[in-house]
Amino acid sequence: MGWMFVLGECYGCGRMFTFNADHVPSIPIDGVREPICRDCVERANPERVKNGLEPIVPHPDAYEPQEA
Repeated sequence: MGWMFVLGECYGCGRMFTFNADHVPSIPIDGVREPICRDCVERANPERVKNGLEPIVPHPDAYEPQEA
């Protein structure tokens, strides 16, 4: 058994970060799930709540390794 991280670019800020591809928060862009880093989620949540939307609550494993 092994573990892996996915390394990708945050769609929000462009920063490279590691994540669990099965659980990372993402947004669909042209039919492709684009990952969002923890910092961008934390920045977006106050605006979401202010606009009457539910905050994004990342899965507990969103930024942890996943089984390979």
